[in-house]
This record gives sequence, C-alpha cells and structure tokens, in this order.
Amino acid sequence: MIMRDVLMLPFSNDEMLVIASDNSGGIGEKEQDVVKVDYETLAYFSLRVAMMECMAVGANPIAIVMQNFIGDKEWKRLEKGINRLFQDLQIPPLPITGSTESNFHMIQSAVGMIVIGRLHVSKRKYGITPDDARYAVIGEPLVGNEVLDRQEKIAPLSLFKQFVSNPNVYEVVPIGSKGVLYELKQLVNDPNVHVSSLVDLNKSAGPSTCFLISYNQKLENEMKEIAKGYFHLINVKGAVR
Repeated sequence: MIMRDVLMLPFSNDEMLVIASDNSGGIGEKEQDVVKVDYETLAYFSLRVAMMECMAVGANPIAIVMQNFIGDKEWKRLEKGINRLFQDLQIPPLPITGSTESNFHMIQSAVGMIVIGRLHVSKRKYGITPDDARYAVIGEPLVGNEVLDRQEKIAPLSLFKQFVSNPNVYEVVPIGSKGVLYELKQLVNDPNVHVSSLVDLNKSAGPSTCFLISYNQKLENEMKEIAKGYFHLINVKGAVR
C-alpha cells in the first residue's frame, strides 16, 4: 500500500513495514555540481527527507540504506552527515548498509537514501484529520542555495519530532518539491480547495525545509507557542472529505 510518499507492507497482524526514500543529484563538491556543498551536509539533508516521511506516518525508523554514486572515499563523510541527523533527532544510531558505484566515475554527485521503519497500527498518523481541523506550515519552503543561505528559516528536526508526537496534532506532512498546496489538497481530498497564506504554497521545499500540520482548532495558541516564529497559518475554505 502506498500512503503519501511511503510504501507500507504488512509485517504482522498489528504492524506495518514502512519504506521511505529520497534522492539528491547535482549537489556536492564536484566541478559540475549545480549546488556546491560538502558531502556531510548533502547526506544530512538527503536523509532528512526520507526520515521525516517515515516518522510522519507514526513509524519508528530501524535501518538506513544509502546508495552512493560519489565514490568509495566519500562513504565515511556521508556517514558522518547521517550520524549528525541522528543527534539532531536525539535517537540512537541506526544500522546503515548500502552500495557504492566504484566502477565508473560520475561527473556530478548523487546519493540516494532509504529509511526502513516499523509502524504499529495503533500509532498511525495518517487519514485521521477531522473536518473541523486547522492547518499550518511549520518552517518555510526553500530550495537550492536557499537551504544553505537561510537555515534560520528551516524547521528544526527537534520541532518536527515534537509535532509528530503531539496528541493534538492529527497529521504531519513533510513538504517536498511539489509544494505545500499539492500536499494540502491530498490531505483534505479536495483538488479545488481554496487556501491563502503568507507562505508561498506552490514553491518547492527542497529537502523538506517545512512541513504541514493539521491540528485541533481549539489549541491553535498552543501550536503557535510550540512553533514560535516557524508557525504560518493556512486559511482553508471548501475542504471536503
């Protein structure tokens, strides 16, 4: 079963295996890379997307698979970026496996990340948003060099983790290249929904620099207090489920 951007497979009577992935290309230290960044940072943000997608549905990550198209000597640097992400999430290091393209030299950097998680059905965080929910974007959509130049606008992973575990937050949706509006339409199941916000809802959010939340409207002040300056309300009209 495909739910949002993850694959869910039955694991037992009450558990699902959750698989999330993300790729980065043309970003790194090679001469022909479009965005120049060190490989530790590349791995961190590449894994960020898949990790957020896995955790957002309520799953606990259990393993990482990395596809390295940069070269053998860069594996340790990529792994260092992965471990940095574990620290930001305050979770124990997960086992890492994967493969490196070592037969041919690529003229641009590329890396793929897969996160495998386990989800108990009682902990699921999808398909549970009621009709009277409110919506907000946490963080701002950034892409390319903006991710490096405006890091103060990126939603911290610690904040993401806090919202995922908050019982007053119905669903959390990491935003990717299709933008907030695309994900919101999927969430409310209405392609014609009318929305407004101070945030650009059509812009790519690159490595999930922001995420969408649906929450109990009576607790909006609490949501704002948790998110501080990262909170951006979305006014939604015409949502039909």
